[in-house]
Amino acid sequence: MTIIVEELSLGEGGHKVVVKDTIDIAGHPTRASSRALEEVPDAECHADVVQALLDAGCQIVGKASLHELAFGTTGLNAWTGTAENPRYPGRIPGGSSSGSAAAVAAGLCDFSLGTDTGGSVRIPAACCGVFGLKPTFGRISRAGVMPAETSLDCIGPFAVSIDLLIEAMAAIDPSFGVLPDVSGIRIGVVPVEANPEVQAVLDAVLEAANFPLENTPLSGMQAAYDAGLAVINRETWNGCGHLVETGLVGADVASRLLAARETTDACVAEAEAVRAAFTAEVDAALSRCPILALPTMPDYPALVAEAADTRAAIGMTAFVRPFNLTGHPALSIPFEGASKLPVGLQLIAAKGADELLLAVTRELSRRLEQ
Repeated sequence: MTIIVEELSLGEGGHKVVVKDTIDIAGHPTRASSRALEEVPDAECHADVVQALLDAGCQIVGKASLHELAFGTTGLNAWTGTAENPRYPGRIPGGSSSGSAAAVAAGLCDFSLGTDTGGSVRIPAACCGVFGLKPTFGRISRAGVMPAETSLDCIGPFAVSIDLLIEAMAAIDPSFGVLPDVSGIRIGVVPVEANPEVQAVLDAVLEAANFPLENTPLSGMQAAYDAGLAVINRETWNGCGHLVETGLVGADVASRLLAARETTDACVAEAEAVRAAFTAEVDAALSRCPILALPTMPDYPALVAEAADTRAAIGMTAFVRPFNLTGHPALSIPFEGASKLPVGLQLIAAKGADELLLAVTRELSRRLEQ
């Protein structure tokens, strides 16, 4: 049950950090937990975000395992081994940033970094019971991160507390500013179909937090989810499809890649039209309510023993993938349902309003602790 695929010691003192093995560290290979990349040469220089961590005085203590090639939602990996879910044994850790979330949940680091193309930070955060943030698309430099070209992927931190999550963002984002006052902030509650236990705990949380609430439907969610799949399929095939020919890619990811190869230009063009329309819908909703709220996942995380079919598990991302398509910042807050299993509350803010998103999360957490 591998969480750390390579132990490191870069930097001295400061917060201990684990980074996903899609992020370059000079002198070390970036294998993306894929046997097909076992023999890749060492990275020649640090990814920008790694240099930012070192400049902030952090200590990088390891590279984390992931769902192979960051193309899966369960975190299962037959080559490196699947990262164990430290807080909910027997449940999937979530993907693709499984090791990054598990490392935080296991107390192996103060915070960690993952990447989120279709929920790959928020899903494992929800599964492992930790905080996870997908910043505004483009806000954190992706230089030195796989895949090189993307319109969806974002580097984001995991932490066990909102305060540590804020410190993580301050370390990796040179533009990170002072958190604003959140007095009078209205939260738009997005209605979705979720497990009644999941919905019940989040309804109770929002009521107890005592922010003004407003029902805020987003009619384009399903279309945005479908469009997000089309875009990630095309972009992942472009970036990783050539690896299928090696015969070394795991069967689950290889089958997804071969299916992704069939994504047509017309399908991508339609997805881009949906991207524009749903982005406008979300922007309009955020003009009325500066924060939107909905579950991170529609149900509790599956048992590892029942999650072998990666394609069947993609529906886990129904509530997160649409916001990769639009590029809005999104955050998952950990809670537990009546069955003592993990539930995530997802909050969304306007593009560039990452500080507001974190400020509201901090205040919500503070109110619930009183």
